[in-house]
Order: sequence, then structure tokens, then C-alpha cells
Amino acid sequence: MKKIFLLILVITGLGACNKLDLNPLSEPSTGSFYKNQTELELAVNDLYRLDFWGNDNEQFSDNYWHRGQLGNAVTFGTMNAEDGTAQALWSICYKAIARVNTFLANKDRAAANTPASVITTLEAEMRLIRAYQYSRLITHFGDVPLLKEPIPLEQSYGIKRTGKDEILNFIFTELDFAAANLPSSYSGSALKRLTKGAALSIKARTALYLGKWAIARDAASAVMQFTGAGAYSLHPNYAQLFLKAGETSPELIISIPRDETQKVFTSGTNVQDQIPRNTGGFGAQIPTREIVDAYECTDGKPIDESPLYNPLSPFANRDPRLTATVVEFNTPWLGYSYQPHPDTLTVFSTKENKRVSNRDNRAVAAFASFTGFLWKKGIDQSWADKVAEDNDAVIIRFAEVLLTYAEAKIELNEVDASVLDAINRVRARAYGVAVAQTTLYPAITVTDAIELKKIIKRERRVEFAKEGLRYMDLIRWRLAEKALTRPVIGLPDPANQNRAKWPFPGVTPIDDDGIPDYTGFGNDVKIVAQRNFDKSKQYLWPIPAIERRVNPSLDQNPNY
Repeated sequence: MKKIFLLILVITGLGACNKLDLNPLSEPSTGSFYKNQTELELAVNDLYRLDFWGNDNEQFSDNYWHRGQLGNAVTFGTMNAEDGTAQALWSICYKAIARVNTFLANKDRAAANTPASVITTLEAEMRLIRAYQYSRLITHFGDVPLLKEPIPLEQSYGIKRTGKDEILNFIFTELDFAAANLPSSYSGSALKRLTKGAALSIKARTALYLGKWAIARDAASAVMQFTGAGAYSLHPNYAQLFLKAGETSPELIISIPRDETQKVFTSGTNVQDQIPRNTGGFGAQIPTREIVDAYECTDGKPIDESPLYNPLSPFANRDPRLTATVVEFNTPWLGYSYQPHPDTLTVFSTKENKRVSNRDNRAVAAFASFTGFLWKKGIDQSWADKVAEDNDAVIIRFAEVLLTYAEAKIELNEVDASVLDAINRVRARAYGVAVAQTTLYPAITVTDAIELKKIIKRERRVEFAKEGLRYMDLIRWRLAEKALTRPVIGLPDPANQNRAKWPFPGVTPIDDDGIPDYTGFGNDVKIVAQRNFDKSKQYLWPIPAIERRVNPSLDQNPNY
């Protein structure tokens, strides 16, 4: 138990802390606040809302596609300085930064009635949150304004961008302070607060993204060496980790609580888009063929190298994470058998105890999943029953720390037993066995750095599918210009589908970067969307135009 369930505090604190929105860059609105411990805690707790946390949208990657192509300026190459996606990230990060700066400037007002140790802990949380926001900003925008204290509105119009290297050093300093002053764990009365492990994990991720291998290695190693209270471990069941049963898992380092009873949940179209049409969903937000083809076979080989792979039975003999992430054909799912085969016009419903029209078949419902696949990871029966979901949002977990450590060591040419162990711990968990049981899963034994880099790319992709890490991996590996210029591949229309080649006409060639090539399949596949990525500019996002109109001192990123 490492997290503090502070959701009620957060929700009840919103009314008091909303006053901080009125003028976050100036002092007058804070004149009567921060005068005691309760108000300090309310200010900190308000920044635990999901508004201020989140990995990238998985739709920014080659793992995920929305049939309606909504909100996807990244993968369709239409992002510009007026884009709402860039503006939203910039605004929410700076809103959090402004609140932190105001807190730090005013926290000592409560010194007379608040223990110094409490103020220090709250300060550490706030500085961690500010560092996290700057990490998101520099990985997406590059150089950005570095604000460390409240700034009067009239001065804000002349602020210039600070070099990302200077900001990165600031981030590391802030995270070191947080790691030194936050506890490794909390008592059972308060779960899900930020910890020493959270600070070090953000440091490891940020360093990895910016190519600071030694810093990433050391931060990840520190988390791996935790013992006793506050130590992290892999959840024994990969599929269960992302459901309600996994919300208190010792694998979760940062997760943001969501709870329907506290009115913090998702309902309606966003839920329906991910569940089958048979259950009343839309099957619109779906896995791509690329992510399905990324999973190795049980011999540890990619599908284009393994004799175990059969494109006519694509779920057989595959890494168990595939069927934990994507709904397997002809298996029960949310009360119905899921079978998108064009000739399966009816399916059995355990919910209704009879055969019903198969609305997940495009011969019956034209807008059933265009790829034939549906997401399973993190979804359970309650999504269909309530058309709502309130799973906690997973931001960082221990598996990421292990793979960060391994990748950093590989990049430093420090391949040793600890690298293989870190990777194999993640792989063994996928098979539900101990890392030492190397005959029961495809353990990694190679020590060649080039081969290990290929393995890390595959491992991160399948381990973190649907968790929002793939986009930044494509950016930092400079693979976006390859992966995000390939078309989205779907199944042919039912009338054109060659039944002898269902669901897929052959073995997909996959290159050393893990990127598949579908060009050889001709009319046996269907292009359902065309991605675009301009490598001359899109490795950074544009500085939002509205920000530059208000502050002409902000220069623009190249080619926007």
C-alpha cells in the first residue's frame, strides 16, 4: 500500500482552490489564502486532479485509430499553431506551474500554525508537480518560458523562451529536492500521494526521453533498490493490473484516482467508442493491425521469423499480453461472443442466453471495427453495464522503471546480468511465471547491444500499449517519420473479403525498428486512413498562436 486516496479531499477542495484560477500570474487573488495548514493542503490537493496529469493520447501513435479521425492532428499531420491540442497542453501545464509558484511564494504565511515538516513535505509535492509539468513542456515544445515565481501580468508580455537544457537541469534539481523530502510510502489512512519513488520515476522517464542515459539509469536503479515499505514490485496478473482489482497494486508509482461516486468518471461516447456494438457500443476507437502484429510468438520471435505464427489464426501461440490487450476472435466478451468474420451473422449472447444479430460484423453493421480488433485492456463488464468507467489513470508504473533502466544501460554499453534481469522480469510476468523459470517464457539471453535495442523497442510497445507512451517513444527514437507516414490498414469490405485469407492474407514483414510493411498485400487489405508526418517540424509541437499574440517575445518552432 503506497498511495493515499485523497479523492474526497480533492473534490471538496475545488471550491476553495478555484480562486487560484482568477489571476495565476499576480498576487492580489491570493491575499487571504495560504494562512493555515488546511489551505496549504487544499492548494496541493487540487493539483492531483487528472486535468494536470496524463500521458500522451494513444491515438497520436500507430497503435490506435479512431474511425471518425477525431482530434488527431498529430498523426494526420494537420497540427499548426492554432491547434487546440497544443494549446490545451501548454495551458494546463502553465496553469499548474502558476499555482505551484503562487503556493511557494506564500506557503510561509502558515508557518506560525503549521509544523515545518508538513510545509516541507507539501513544498516537495508542489515542486515535483512543477517539474513534471516542465518535463511535459520541453518534450513536446522544446524551449519554453521558465517561470519559477509569480510574475505580474504586465511583465508576462515580455517573457522569452528558455533553453530546454537549462530547464532540464532545473527539473532534475526540483525532483532531487522532492526525492529527498517525500516519504517512500504513507500510512493506510491516506493512499495515492506522491512519493520519493514518484520523484525518481519522473526523473528517470524525463532523462530517458532527453537522452541523459546515466541519469536515467541511476534514477531507475534507485527505485529498483527500494526495500520494505515503499518498495515496488510487478503485479502478478498483467490483465488485472488495469482493472479495479489492480488499483492498489505495488506496481503503481503514480496513478490518479477516479471514482464514479465522487463524480470523477467518464461516460457516454468516450466509453461506447471502445466497447463492442453488440453491447451498445460503437467499436470506433480500435487497435491497429500494427499493434497486433507487434506481439512476438511464444518462442520469443517476431511473427515474420517464427514458425509458430499463422496469419489465419493470429492469436494462437502469441505473447499472452496480446489477448490481455486485444479481444481474441471467437471468445466471450462483455456478454457476447466476439467474432468479426464476415459470414458470422449471429453470435451467442450469454447475457440474453440466445443467438442474436452480430452487430460486430461489418456485413451486419457497416461501422463495426474497421480493423476487426477491439480493445480489451483496462475494460470490464461494468463499462457495458453502466456505459461508464472510472478506472484510475495510470501514469507511471514499475515495469516502466525496469525497462528504462535496461534501455539506459544498453545505450551506455553497460550490458550485464542486471539488464537482462530487468527485461526478463517484465516478460516473465506476462506469462505469469517467476523470472527464474526461464523454460516457461522466452527469456532474453543475448548480450549484443544492437539486438537488445530492437528487443527494448518491441517490449515497450507491447507492455505499454494503450497507456500513452508509444508516441513519445516514436519521437525520441526518431521513428515518427516512418511509423506515422504509413496508412492505417483495415479488413476489406465483407463483399470483397477472400474468405480463404481471413482475417489476414499472409505474414507481415517487420523491419528492425518494429515497423510493419503492408504494401505487398494489395487488395487483400484495405487502406482506411492515411497518416502524415512532416519530419521538418513535427518532432516539436508549435508554440500556440494565441500565446504569441499575447506575448510577441515568444518565437516559433521551425517551419510552423
